[in-house]
Amino acid sequence: MPEPEEEYTEDSPSSLPLGADELAEEDDEAGDELYEHHRIRADRRQELLRLDKFLLNRLPSTSRTRIQNAIRAEAVQVNDRPVKSNYRVKPLDVITITLPEPPREFKVLPEPMDLDIRYEDAELLLVNKPAGLVVHPAYGNWNGTLVNGLAYHLQNLPTGRNGEIRPGLVHRIDKDTSGLLVVGKTEWAMTHLSNQFFHHTIERTYLALVWGVPKEAEATIRGHIGRSLKDRKVQAVFPDGEHGKHAVTHYKVLQAFGGKVALLQCNLETGRTHQIRAHMKHIGHPLFGDATYGGDKIVYGQRTGAYKVFAEKMLALMPRQALHAKSLGFEHPTTHEHLHFEAELPTDFQELLTKWEEYATTAG
Repeated sequence: MPEPEEEYTEDSPSSLPLGADELAEEDDEAGDELYEHHRIRADRRQELLRLDKFLLNRLPSTSRTRIQNAIRAEAVQVNDRPVKSNYRVKPLDVITITLPEPPREFKVLPEPMDLDIRYEDAELLLVNKPAGLVVHPAYGNWNGTLVNGLAYHLQNLPTGRNGEIRPGLVHRIDKDTSGLLVVGKTEWAMTHLSNQFFHHTIERTYLALVWGVPKEAEATIRGHIGRSLKDRKVQAVFPDGEHGKHAVTHYKVLQAFGGKVALLQCNLETGRTHQIRAHMKHIGHPLFGDATYGGDKIVYGQRTGAYKVFAEKMLALMPRQALHAKSLGFEHPTTHEHLHFEAELPTDFQELLTKWEEYATTAG
């Protein structure tokens, strides 16, 4: 089935084990048996790219040094042959990573959790995720995630694509973003919903508070999104399309607050990692409170006097990005009925808007 597009940011569990960067110095005590940890096939449109850079993109939790050491130790092979780091990956190449230790066997542990379920039937459910909750287990977050709660609520959720530990999930949202997620309860539901994401037929609306007020009250942002060439922890926009993937965000200004911040409605045509956050940063209006993209400090307005005091109080009131997945619309996998769901703003977001509105009114 087509791979659904991602719109979230918790690090993928895909990485090389901790011992991989010592492979160059391995001795015979490690034993003769090797275990395959990853098998990656380059797609038909893959551009020529150095092997170490290719794997860096595919294994985001792994450092370049660790990858290069694994290549040097011949733990990485292309089409069943060892190669060097500067090998250029071509379309349909098959890259395998084998290591002397077996892969970690990971099982999602069911955990009781108070889930805010907005809809449920035999095929799917809608959950309203609170800010601060990681969606799925990954390095550093093996427990206490939404998936752990889902595993408790539904004991036999299907597993995601390619064996990845994503029971029931067809999309994600960032840890500090609140709002709606759709969860497939059967393999058919996951496949059907994933196809809708792939073909951009899912209707997704977000509410975002940004610094400043965009010049155009309604516009479309187009710009390829990919990992920053300077900082791999963030996404960057590449207007020339030389890096990243095609991304389109439509926005509309719903309300402006004294020229300092504005509430936007954002609709995603594509679903890239940190798409709204990266696109808004790109046009000079980072999300309010977004530490990753520069929104956790005063961006518009004087950084002195009463305004400075007020703005800093607002940042303390909501110390996360002001982003909420408000609505989801899609076709039901079996009835083919069009379903539409909405989730109200969480309390902290609503209180933030109320205080900004009061400030804008009193400040004139």
